[in-house]
Amino acid sequence: MSRTPSIFIDGESGTTGLQIRARLENHKGIEIRSIPEEKRKDPGAKRALMEEVDAVVLCLPDAGAKEVAAIAKEMGAKAPRLLDASTAHRVDPDWVYGFPELTKGHAERIAAAPRVSNPGCYPTGAIALLRPLTEAGILPADFPISVNAVSGYTGGGKSMIAEFDAGTAAPFFLYGLGLEHKHVPELQLYSGLSRRPIFVPSVGEFAQGMLVSVPLHLDALPGKPAPGDLEAALTAHYAGSDWVKVLPADGGARLAPEDLNGSNALELRVYGSPAHRQAVLVARLDNLGKGASGAAVQNLGLMLGVEVDAALPVAA
Repeated sequence: MSRTPSIFIDGESGTTGLQIRARLENHKGIEIRSIPEEKRKDPGAKRALMEEVDAVVLCLPDAGAKEVAAIAKEMGAKAPRLLDASTAHRVDPDWVYGFPELTKGHAERIAAAPRVSNPGCYPTGAIALLRPLTEAGILPADFPISVNAVSGYTGGGKSMIAEFDAGTAAPFFLYGLGLEHKHVPELQLYSGLSRRPIFVPSVGEFAQGMLVSVPLHLDALPGKPAPGDLEAALTAHYAGSDWVKVLPADGGARLAPEDLNGSNALELRVYGSPAHRQAVLVARLDNLGKGASGAAVQNLGLMLGVEVDAALPVAA
């Protein structure tokens, strides 16, 4: 009988770490190893555990993730594979970006990679909408793009969660208005854009869930495509995907951000007006699912060669 692969979630007490553990806790094909609480900041104890496991998931601030990556580099051939959920390595060419649906053959790259960077929640939705269009030549790389998004407050980590729990946060707010949000570099790179996009994130008074939208003036695009052309490109790109689905768009519907909570699903829609020559691309996902822990579990399954269900288990 083959050995059960083991993982260490470094930072398992944080929001993403807790959800990764919840998704894997009852999975018989993966063993979760932990470090004693009193030794979680001890580099020697951490390295000892790293020598015993097959993969380490980094649910840490960027600085902490870089420290663990440095330890792994020192370990050489004894190093486990790394999956980093921070922003530290998302545009590092030595790390493979952990969006399996990015392009043809990318899941195989993740499966073979020693170091994988888990995508950010906002970029997941934006890249999923834009990359198929740049690849198909419908959207020029230098086209001016604006990305608008709203997330549940769990995406802001412990401090933002505490604000909403205490009732001190506004029920809705825009942020990142200095246009320097840390997700922009990965959003631009993996969407295939040569021009820096404008990204306007926001947070609503709901715990989790996310909507990402990209408005387009169709007559400003070189081929003057119809909304159906955009939908067809997305449909072709994600044909056969288990987790990413392109769905019909009902312009009269209300699209709520929370409907995919607990899942690893990503829904894409193209809303369009042929008469006005306008379209809005919309992605819906769970910011803690396909936007964080669900994606991490999906990537771990590829890296360890284990079939996994990346959704949260349903309570009995």
